[in-house]
Amino acid sequence: QLPEQQKTSETPLSWFRGVYLPPALHTLNKTFVKGGQWEDTDSTQEKRRAFLQGFCKKYNSRKKLQTHLVHLVSRIYVEDRHKVLYCEVPKAGCSNWKRVLMVLSGLAASANNISHDDVHYGKHLRKLDSYDLKGIYTRLNTYTKFIFVRDPMERLVSAFRDKFEHPNSYYHPVFGKAIIKKYRQNANEEALKTGSGVKFKEFIQYLLDSHRPVGMDIHWEQVSKLCYPCLINYDFIGKFETLEEDANYFLQLVGAPADLKFPKFKDRHSSDERTSAEVVRQYLKELSKEERQLTYDFYYLDYLMFNYTSP
Repeated sequence: QLPEQQKTSETPLSWFRGVYLPPALHTLNKTFVKGGQWEDTDSTQEKRRAFLQGFCKKYNSRKKLQTHLVHLVSRIYVEDRHKVLYCEVPKAGCSNWKRVLMVLSGLAASANNISHDDVHYGKHLRKLDSYDLKGIYTRLNTYTKFIFVRDPMERLVSAFRDKFEHPNSYYHPVFGKAIIKKYRQNANEEALKTGSGVKFKEFIQYLLDSHRPVGMDIHWEQVSKLCYPCLINYDFIGKFETLEEDANYFLQLVGAPADLKFPKFKDRHSSDERTSAEVVRQYLKELSKEERQLTYDFYYLDYLMFNYTSP
């Protein structure tokens, strides 16, 4: 129920200072779980939710996030038919999740023939911040909210490989040029002009710099700042490490068509080796011990919230 003044006007930021939104977790329909193939997946899911809730209780007692509701939900995609809200975490299966949402909402017949550009630039799916306040509150309180996360270092290295080791008409000129200019001594004219060839160490220098020459980007922003898991009570926490199993279980929980399975294909650069723990180790070798520690510190909350082991 919205206070009277919120109904009449939607501008003042002050109403949402320190907003805390822990609507009751949904009792998901788990009639098929008992003794079935999903019992272990469900048990893991319960542990993840309990762990995150425990962490948030501890963390929130010390610090309350000051933010605006509309900003809080700006990464959340809405699928009204099955009443689900998906907070997008780039490099954790988000392209295929958006394909699935398009199928669920009737925008596509199959997830397998939706192009990368259609997924990311087609503007087919609505985000929660595009609704009015009542629409936002209603959906937060009644829809099933889910998130998929990934080991922070793997996610970071995956983002670097995707954006800087392949031709890219946005990341090279916007981020690459600024990074090379600030962090590479005696950079040649070609590198300064194109922004191509950023080294991982230079990228980390940019990431850790409090005076970055260019702002943050969702591909390496912390999950704690993309999805606010201590302010929005997610009903389902999936992990990239168990992506297929978690995703197909979740689809059953929300009553998706029986023939809809989470896509297995790699969205882009399919010939590249997937970013694994071993691949990450090779990249981390390029950093000093101090840089490795500072990078871990940068993602410290993500490691804690989602119970990832420190590298």
